[in-house]
Amino acid sequence: MRNSPFTAVYDACVLYPAPLRDFLMWLGLSGRFRARWSAEIHDEWKRNVLKNRPDLTAEQLDRTSDLMDRAIPDALVTGHEILVAGLTLPDPDDRHVLAVAIRCHASVIVTFNEKDFPAEVLQLFGLEAQHPDVFVENLFDLDQAAVVAAAQRQRQQLKNPAMDVDRYLDVLLKQGLTQTVKGLTTFRCVL
Repeated sequence: MRNSPFTAVYDACVLYPAPLRDFLMWLGLSGRFRARWSAEIHDEWKRNVLKNRPDLTAEQLDRTSDLMDRAIPDALVTGHEILVAGLTLPDPDDRHVLAVAIRCHASVIVTFNEKDFPAEVLQLFGLEAQHPDVFVENLFDLDQAAVVAAAQRQRQQLKNPAMDVDRYLDVLLKQGLTQTVKGLTTFRCVL
């Protein structure tokens, strides 16, 4: 596995939907970038999942976040808390995400909530907010094989029930990954 100095922080909103979280994890394991998050980011996505999915338990989600932390051992960022109070964003509750990004010298915050991370603020720290579709599209431009391999691995892991390629691409499309699906469609015979 190659290790890249390029670092991306996953906001809680992109970790909330399981299919997207899983795809981003497989991408994070590619070595093309360093995926990062914090315990607070974990807490946020898990709290929101529990609010909307009464069929799941806190223990199940804790197991998921623990597996994520073990899959990418250096992904969990700490020591960012001291930075939070000095940061200004439209929603003060998002300051911890920016603090994590600053602490781990990230280049990108992967989020659906780009408006919550204004470019003029992020530029001060050499950061940019990217929609997950833009983030994956940029990775696709950099290394098609890594993105295709991540999609292959994710689809192969889906056994209960197994998912054919069309249904799998439809699931990614429902995650807002329009350009990603367009790119992956070219490789449908190997997915």
